[in-house]
Amino acid sequence: MAFLTHFPIAPIHHQTQTLFTRFILSPKPKPLLIFASLSSPQPATSHFSSTPSSSLEPLQDISTTEQPTLQIAKEKLFIPPETEICSEKPPRILKGSNIVLSKYARDAQVISAEFVKSSVETEACPSDGSPEFALVGRSNVGKSSLLNSIVKRKKLALTSKKPGKTQCINHFRINDSWYLVDLPGYGYASAPNELRKDWNKFTRDYFLNRSTLVSVFLLIDASIPAKKIDLEYASWLGQNQVPMTIIFTKCDKRKKKKNGGKHPEENVQDFQDLISEYFEAVPPWIMTSSVTNQGRDEILLHMSQLRNYWLKH
Repeated sequence: MAFLTHFPIAPIHHQTQTLFTRFILSPKPKPLLIFASLSSPQPATSHFSSTPSSSLEPLQDISTTEQPTLQIAKEKLFIPPETEICSEKPPRILKGSNIVLSKYARDAQVISAEFVKSSVETEACPSDGSPEFALVGRSNVGKSSLLNSIVKRKKLALTSKKPGKTQCINHFRINDSWYLVDLPGYGYASAPNELRKDWNKFTRDYFLNRSTLVSVFLLIDASIPAKKIDLEYASWLGQNQVPMTIIFTKCDKRKKKKNGGKHPEENVQDFQDLISEYFEAVPPWIMTSSVTNQGRDEILLHMSQLRNYWLKH
């Protein structure tokens, strides 16, 4: 594996390993071409119910839109366990993603959110056994902004123009039943070397030893071409069988002349092509913008189906 330079390879043994192998390392099904929309950012206006539908697009309607589309083979879809798809009944796919909706997508609404604590080691993290989702990404990728967008709170997580502000494992309790976790950003060259080593160590330990971790949400800046360090991080998570969802941020930035002359959906496709050699199946991914709230509803629906499956098993 060419990009495994930041963390040593080490096996993990906890509940999420089974969840990951079911999702990512399953045998590839027969190809079935499907059109999935990479829609332009629009303000999110939907609300969730026990049977959500506002974040979904029926596949037969997508090919008639003028929005950019991406042909996705069946093996490129994220198909949750206990979810079957067939050509006779097209699956429901979350907008701007490759994620098929399952029967576990319920209770997705955020009712309450509060900061709980900051920790500098895994052992000091909350110990109530609630499921959690960790946000991690390159410094200045927009982690705090995305977290605030998800919970619809402007200042739950403090944002800063100075990269490297997050220096601890920060737990935020949602609906008094599960956690969002803000982890230190990586790739911040201006931070002292010893401090970067400390961040890497407790982040690595958290990934490998946190038994309540349902999935890592790896944030990638879609407004610029793929960075080697992001590929390294994704490949390390995959090699260690850490459950992962790729969250493409800043998808509202659409100036053609900047950033290599590509739109966000083109950078999204390029990143998927680059990591495909490291995965038997493509990890789940979602396009987002904290400015327009694009992807907010989709993230919450995806978290709900992962969380409810995790709780059942």
